[in-house]
Amino acid sequence: MSHILLITSSPRGADSLSSRFATEIAEGIKVRSGGTLAVRDLAADPLPHITSAYIHGRITAPDIRTPEQAEAVGIAQELVDELKAADVVVLGSGMINFGPSSQLKAWFDHVTWPAVTFGYGDTGPKGALTGKKVYLVTAAGGVFSEGVWAPFDFHTNYLLHLLGFIGLTDVELVRVEGTVFGPDAAKAAIANAERAVQALLAKVA
Repeated sequence: MSHILLITSSPRGADSLSSRFATEIAEGIKVRSGGTLAVRDLAADPLPHITSAYIHGRITAPDIRTPEQAEAVGIAQELVDELKAADVVVLGSGMINFGPSSQLKAWFDHVTWPAVTFGYGDTGPKGALTGKKVYLVTAAGGVFSEGVWAPFDFHTNYLLHLLGFIGLTDVELVRVEGTVFGPDAAKAAIANAERAVQALLAKVA
């Protein structure tokens, strides 16, 4: 039985394709594995941006943290505990100005925690959150996986880097792209994503 953590982050709400397909994956895995599902909607329930209370609080002994530091570190600890408890992580992210939303960036700022989710060794940084399966759904109006706009993909590649940095390297990627080029293009993009999702779910035991 798997415990699944679904993280959505698009400010588009019900119109979000990244949230739609991420949810479809998470719920499909839950049905197929008989597992449990936890959901964190970063758009509906946004995190605070990190402040000096978090930066200093995470390197301060718990018994001498200020109330503000304790609160800030407590938020990050809750997010890290959610990640640690998950066997499967499903992450949905829509491109905003060539990158992830500020809501998702705030989440990564909290969980990218030295000596907790990553560390440094003789060969460089090493992520601590290993042994988990990740499904990443990214959505963009244009086409960034190839062609002239590929160099401007500061979204998917950035997320893959951040996930890998904290040890989440086993990632299956679903892209929903090219939806702004008219109704036919949008329909084709959604159909392609649907096929990709079904192919992934077919491999779930």
